[in-house]
Order: sequence, then structure tokens, then C-alpha cells
Amino acid sequence: MKKVLYIHGKGGSAAEAEHYRPLFAGREVVGVDYRAQTPWEAKEEFPRLFDSVAGQGDSVLVVANSIGAYFTMCALAEKPIERALFISPIVDMEQLISDMMRWANVTEETLRDRKEIPTAFGETLSWDYLSYVRAHPLAWKTPTHILYGANDTMTARGTVTAFAEKIGAPLTVMENGEHWFHTEEQMRFLDAWVQKSV
Repeated sequence: MKKVLYIHGKGGSAAEAEHYRPLFAGREVVGVDYRAQTPWEAKEEFPRLFDSVAGQGDSVLVVANSIGAYFTMCALAEKPIERALFISPIVDMEQLISDMMRWANVTEETLRDRKEIPTAFGETLSWDYLSYVRAHPLAWKTPTHILYGANDTMTARGTVTAFAEKIGAPLTVMENGEHWFHTEEQMRFLDAWVQKSV
């Protein structure tokens, strides 16, 4: 049985997998709700989720969104994934944390001293998180296709382009796309990209 594992982004849910069912004829599409908030928690939780979906030698394609894609690369790099489709993936977490520190006007020294600093935009900066990211660079070799919105405020176009080139992934850019693909036009673009990428 060929299966699709859908891994949502922050604030998402397994129910989003319903959208993808019509796009994968002949495959069972499974969404998972996970609890991981950090890459080390994902490393504990995601392999179990993958194994529960994969069963006995099933072929698994992964569709992952935003930080779900980052956690996938952190936790499932050794799993036999047929192909990955990443939508607005976080591909350079150290850069994103550095950006958030700049937005919050927090220096590295202050973060190291205080360990955790809540921000006005709802994210808590964490010294442990930054240290882990630096100590565990991504090593992703799974065949991957990437969809990126040119108006993504989480990841710069140059960052995702460099990452795509590094891993040999075809990169599709929607010029009026955002980090969160949600408008009717954006979803049509996403659906066409999925169908072309499989």
C-alpha cells in the first residue's frame, strides 16, 4: 500500500490531511497530530509516528508544512521516505532564530544569560533551542520538492534557494504566495504543484 504522511505546521492539525486526499489517487493519506515543540522532542516522537504509518514495508511519501518540514528533516532523515513535498519549509532555523532575536532587540549574550525570553510577537526565544540547532545541522538526502511563496516573511528567498540547490531539490516559487498558503488562488497553485510533483 502506498501512503502519504501529512505533517502540519505550527497551529495546524491532522485534519488538514483531508485536503490532500483527492490529490493522491491510489494512496492512503494519513495526517498526524504531534506534541513536539522542539527538534529534540521531534526526534523522539516522529520516528514512532512514521513507523505507525509505514507498517510493513509500505511506500511512504511525506507532505510537510513550515516547521513540520523542519522537524521532519531533524527526525526522519534516516527513514525510507520515497519522496518529500515541503510547503513553506523552515530550512535554516538558526537564521530564523537570529531574525527573531533582531526583531525583539535581543542580543546573543542576553539570551545566553536569561535562557528564555518571551517576545511581543508570541514566540519565546530559547538559548537551549539555538544551541541545539547549531550543534545539529540538517543532513537531508531524501528526494524533495519545495514550494515557496515569494512573500514568505519567515524564510528569505535566498535562504530557501540556497537550501534547494544544496540538496538538489526542485524549487517552485509562487510570486504572490505567502508563508501560509490559504487563499483560493494559493490553494489552486499548491494543488497543481502537488499533482506535478508526484
